[in-house]
Amino acid sequence: MSSLSCGIVGLPNVGKSTIFCALTNAAVESANYPFTTIEPNIAIVDVPDTRLDSLAELLNSKKKVPTTLKFVDIAGLVKGASKGEGLGNKFLGNIREVDSIVHVLRCFKGETTHVMETIDPIRDLDIISLELAISDLQILEKRIVKLEKNKRGGDKKAIEEYRIVEGLIKSINNNEPVPLSKYTDLEESRMIKELNLISTKPTIYILNFGNESIDLEEIKKLKSKIEERKESFVEIYGLLENEIKDLEEDEKKLFLDDYNIKAQGLSQLIEKSYYILNLITYYTAGPEESRAWSIGDQTKAPSAAGKIHTDFEKGFIRAEIIEFQDFINSGSEEDSKNKGLMKSEGKEYIVKDGDIIHFRYNV
Repeated sequence: MSSLSCGIVGLPNVGKSTIFCALTNAAVESANYPFTTIEPNIAIVDVPDTRLDSLAELLNSKKKVPTTLKFVDIAGLVKGASKGEGLGNKFLGNIREVDSIVHVLRCFKGETTHVMETIDPIRDLDIISLELAISDLQILEKRIVKLEKNKRGGDKKAIEEYRIVEGLIKSINNNEPVPLSKYTDLEESRMIKELNLISTKPTIYILNFGNESIDLEEIKKLKSKIEERKESFVEIYGLLENEIKDLEEDEKKLFLDDYNIKAQGLSQLIEKSYYILNLITYYTAGPEESRAWSIGDQTKAPSAAGKIHTDFEKGFIRAEIIEFQDFINSGSEEDSKNKGLMKSEGKEYIVKDGDIIHFRYNV
């Protein structure tokens, strides 16, 4: 299965490509003029995992395979993108393909040209939020016109979808978050998923600081606004992290300590991404390979097995499970078994974060 993807977005010249380079160690063009990024740059990033490190070391595994996240650096959006301004249609098409949005906001002064001429991250946030909302409204309004005819004909499915689409339009028009928690029914969830609305994608904001940050009061207001939207943010010194990206880990730490920065941007972003995407990690482990697998929380054992191979899901018999700490304390799978710490679970078992699993299957 492919990695879950995070699309890095923002107005031109807010530091998206610099952040992308810093986070992924991938060299991309970054310059002081709009639309440096036209085709999306893509990087697959290993997710740091101390539990995986411990397993591989304990078992002396020949191979250690972390789970991954995909970061996509998408072209800068401008005001009017929903009407085709700038690279509008291309941008909106690219952003619909990702699982979550990483929205970079410029919180630094300097010579780099800002497309709006002044530095105002709250205004920038509003511009992009509005353009994305308008783009979703266009999709919903086209959909409701198509549903109208079938609704008048008494089509029950069309009547139900019309009700959902009408509710989504109302939320977006009122500048409210799309209330996904309201639509818990499987059929409702399927209908919303098929619409592929940008408004339904979880968002993390990157507050991108430089050598000279904007006024502290403005930053406080920005954080308050993000919190009001019930969304997350991380603070990153994009230029600094880009400059130190090739250093050894201990050297990076020294530089970050000088700036009183407690954690690298990548680790902050991964932690937040896992949270907003509602992900957990389970493991397969042995002398040949120890490997981490990311799945959604509340995933049942057969679906988790399907992450490894479709045959594992089709022919699922049972899952043999040892909790991570039990495995580490016992020192091996054999000792865990002897101590009665291995559980045998069937198709209804919901995989827990940290489970070490051996799947039994027959195809």
